[in-house]
Amino acid sequence: MRGGRWAALALGLLRLCLAQANFAPHFFDNGVGSTNGNMALFSLPEDTPVGSHVYTLNGTDPEGDPISYHISFDPSARSVFSVDPTFGNITLVEELDREREDEIEAIISISDGLNLVAEKVVILVTDTNDEAPRFIQEPYVALVPEDIPAGSSIFKVHAVDRDTGSGGSVTYFLQNLHSPFAVDRHSGVLRLQAGATLDYERSWTHYVTVVAKDGGGRLHGADVVFSATTTVTVNVEDVQDTAPVFVGTPYYGYVYEDTLPGSEVLKVVAMDGDRGKPNRILYSLANGSEGAFEINETSGAISITQSPAQLQREVYELHVQVTEMSPVGSPAAQATVPVTIRIVDLNNHPPTFYGESGPQNRFELSMNEHPPQGEILRGLKITVNDSDQGANAKFNLQLVGPRGIFRVVPQTVLNEAQVTIIVENSAAIDFEKSKVLTFKLLAVEVNTPEKFSSTADVVIQLLDTNDNVPKFDSLYYVARIPENAPGGSSVVAVTAVDPDTGPWGEVKYSIYGTGADLFLIHPSTGLIYTQPWASLDAEATARYNFYVKAEDMEGKYSVAEVFITLLDVNDHPPQFGKSVQKKTMVLGTPVKIEAIDEDAEEPNNLVDYSITHAEPANVFDINAHTGEIWLKNSIRSLDALHNITPGRDCIWSLEVQAKDRGSPSFSTTALLKIDITDAEVRRLRYMKKSDFPGTTKPVRKPKFKPKKPHSSQGLFLHPHYEIALFNLSNMNLYSRVFQGEAQAS
Repeated sequence: MRGGRWAALALGLLRLCLAQANFAPHFFDNGVGSTNGNMALFSLPEDTPVGSHVYTLNGTDPEGDPISYHISFDPSARSVFSVDPTFGNITLVEELDREREDEIEAIISISDGLNLVAEKVVILVTDTNDEAPRFIQEPYVALVPEDIPAGSSIFKVHAVDRDTGSGGSVTYFLQNLHSPFAVDRHSGVLRLQAGATLDYERSWTHYVTVVAKDGGGRLHGADVVFSATTTVTVNVEDVQDTAPVFVGTPYYGYVYEDTLPGSEVLKVVAMDGDRGKPNRILYSLANGSEGAFEINETSGAISITQSPAQLQREVYELHVQVTEMSPVGSPAAQATVPVTIRIVDLNNHPPTFYGESGPQNRFELSMNEHPPQGEILRGLKITVNDSDQGANAKFNLQLVGPRGIFRVVPQTVLNEAQVTIIVENSAAIDFEKSKVLTFKLLAVEVNTPEKFSSTADVVIQLLDTNDNVPKFDSLYYVARIPENAPGGSSVVAVTAVDPDTGPWGEVKYSIYGTGADLFLIHPSTGLIYTQPWASLDAEATARYNFYVKAEDMEGKYSVAEVFITLLDVNDHPPQFGKSVQKKTMVLGTPVKIEAIDEDAEEPNNLVDYSITHAEPANVFDINAHTGEIWLKNSIRSLDALHNITPGRDCIWSLEVQAKDRGSPSFSTTALLKIDITDAEVRRLRYMKKSDFPGTTKPVRKPKFKPKKPHSSQGLFLHPHYEIALFNLSNMNLYSRVFQGEAQAS
């Protein structure tokens, strides 16, 4: 018995455990490319916008219990996604960057409230073209000898793009296509182009801008290409290829009466033409010294070796030679310069201007107007000299006259100098403003008590150039001409002036444009006139518009606009549509006659109307402006009209005149026949047979004449109206309609 109870108890416990067992939920695995399931092999482009719904977690519970979804990340990592626990929708909440993080690890889980199943997933971040190329190891500086052969490699730049595929491939090119350099588009190697040379003396530094461009790719749904630039500084290294150069030439020296032997007279200065790596310079006297002077081979200082009283000549012409010494000590390039040394006496000579044939106080020159800025007036051969020595021969040069046009160099002279006049303001040298420019050269001693001075006139005759454009005295010309002007009539004269002289100032006129066909222009006088065959008509074209061009012999021109209006002439009479017109007038309503005048303008095309003849004359009035015709106010019925009309006829003939207001005036007449009726008769005339009940005969025109009253009904009808013949039984019903045209027997 006890054993049976234990068995029953065990069986009950087993049933309770089975009842309480609950199986765990699980995710669906939908494979690669699916956007729902367990995120297996899921990938996402790095340019996916934050806030996008990127995936849906999807699973089930065996018992059908409600399930919830969760996603978590390592505490040290960013929480890139969030999930809707109920629906499993995963949303991107952080920006992606494949170059910083190309895969994201996450823990996704599904729970039915009792059981939680978690899976570790790896989301791959795919690349988009969101990175620009970046040059590395900047700055780029290259040192290149100036004699490097064309085509030689100079430098290599390198740029990287962290994108993959075409977006990560980099090509190179130069921003300046006219550079003496070229770059290999794949390797980034910078070379000197074929046929190009470097010259340190012309430019010792080149700045080359290199552009690196990626291969392009997709970003946010669009094709994009990124690029970057860098500058390569190419420093040109000087090589020995230029002779020595003297500085401060010409050289003049002076020996005074109190000069002691061994004293320095002057110093010449030379330097290696190759400024980058100059050689050492040595000076020597080539000839002309005659033992009276010597030179320091390293400083270039020239000294006197004798007393001035022992010198046999007033002027010594020395030749100084300078020699470069190479780094190994051997002579290299050489140059020679003349040096003039004068023996100075007392200050007894003023500065004097010299021309090619001796002393001169007037210099003349002819030159074109507007020479280039900085141009030297080479036609002036002027030398200024003070025959004294030392401080007595130092003087200043000034140019006296209109300021700012020219300047003179040098401004301070010791003993003698070649005078150079340089253009400073080209615009002021204008033949049209002044044909002759006159200046004075003034030389005044500086440090002498006497302040000796002298002047020379400089007269510049300007030669005209074609520097002006013909200019009209107005931007547009307005003319009026009658439309009946004969061919060849003058219209308007235009005037353009070119201030240049000679052939350059001659102006040739021409016209062009859509409105110019009917006109000609005299090429010299500018008189515009009509073509000989032209027939102008204001009614066809009232206005013409075209352009006139004034041009000089070299094709410089200006343009003005011409507006021509044709003045209307009264050359069209008014015209009626027909010379004989018929109209029906209903009592109380006017009729209208109209004439058209084809003239273009008022008052020629304004028409006035009048009745020139009517029988009788007192029946109608006419509106002089509109042509409306109506019965006089005293006539209000057909009876009244018949009483004043002979023969009791209902058709009247009027002669109407249309006259324009031009001068002289034209007029035209028309014959107007008016058929008069009243509204009721007009209505009955157009009734159908069905409108008359009880009629036995069709509607037709009566063939009788109203000589006698109708014997049955006692009325007669006018023959111009269409009427219906009725049964005698119905005649009384309609007899009232004809009261305006019927009379009792």
